[in-house]
Amino acid sequence: MPEQLNRRETLRLGMRTAGLFAFISGWSVPAPAEGETDVPFTDYPANYNPNGNPAAVNRLIDIRKIDGYTTPNDQFFFIQHYNRPEVDGNAWRLKLTGLVTRPTEFSLADLKAMKPVDVVNGYECSGNSARAFEGLSSCGRFTGVPLSHLLRLAGVDPKAREVVFFGTDRGKEDIVFRQQTYKLEQQFARSITLENAMKPEPMLAYALNGQALDRNHGFPVRLIMPGWYGIANVKWLAEIHLQEERFLGNFQARWYRTLRGVGGTGEDADPGTQWVENEVTHMQLKSVISRVRKTPAGMQVFGFVLNDGTPLKSVEVSVDGGPWQPAVLNKANSRFSWKLFTFDWKGAAPGDHVLVSRATDANGTVQPAAADLKRKKTFLEDNAQFPRKITLA
Repeated sequence: MPEQLNRRETLRLGMRTAGLFAFISGWSVPAPAEGETDVPFTDYPANYNPNGNPAAVNRLIDIRKIDGYTTPNDQFFFIQHYNRPEVDGNAWRLKLTGLVTRPTEFSLADLKAMKPVDVVNGYECSGNSARAFEGLSSCGRFTGVPLSHLLRLAGVDPKAREVVFFGTDRGKEDIVFRQQTYKLEQQFARSITLENAMKPEPMLAYALNGQALDRNHGFPVRLIMPGWYGIANVKWLAEIHLQEERFLGNFQARWYRTLRGVGGTGEDADPGTQWVENEVTHMQLKSVISRVRKTPAGMQVFGFVLNDGTPLKSVEVSVDGGPWQPAVLNKANSRFSWKLFTFDWKGAAPGDHVLVSRATDANGTVQPAAADLKRKKTFLEDNAQFPRKITLA
């Protein structure tokens, strides 16, 4: 069962939380004041309730309810491929194996005794899209220790090139080799290069928003890769294995690939089009309108941006196919948080309307429209603009 934080740890995390939230006071969407009302979107199905089944094996957030930078733990999205293991936190050990000079095990107490670090991290499942009303996303403050610190403690063999993360969760998979299919039990695993592993951002987290991770979010410890899709953030972490060769696990080499056409016309039969596969890693630039509010001064639009941490140049909103108009990014946005923005919609008239946002980063990358992604064959990494529909009385 999940281990509870002891009193000292609770006080320590509480003080860190208080200090952080004092620094980011005002990081929230205010509740409607007198004379203000949220305008319902008309693009949702009737009686839309993403979490109507409490026994469901995953959870989505209702983006209409986003009101700040951190998603409450009991609302934070989760999804997994295999089981949700129940891990004994007292008996749990994290193993560092393979091309390390000192094969090492760390207990949960060992990790908590190290100097903690925090990151406010907003991320999404790589399968998140308008089909799920962008609900496979959340943002929270994770506390843990830098991955690079543990690797240095274990010592890295000069031959090491790849760092593989094995979760405790397991399941059966069909492994196809030519005409032969093997049904084998697989342990969930993902990998990154040693170069990425030694960067300051990756961390092993044991707390979310000042509370110990629960079973849904990877208790006792999970990997956090700021700026990467959720698939890379391995939960229920059991082993970190260093090796020289590339890792070819199911969720690395087969399932989580994006197929795009480059060159030519993009038609399947066009010999001038080259079809390129890439593994799912860093998040693609995306913005989403999540709320529209009627105020005495006019209409106010709220939304958020997810990306890989590249600084943003702008977020813009278009109304009914009209010109792109600048939105305002919150000054308190941090590098890896989701980035909240607002747009003051002046002169809104009664009737049906379509609003859509797009983000542009400092490198000049512009969030694509759905038509711009027609060369992408797989459904993962769908960062298309998301038109939202409302009706004003």
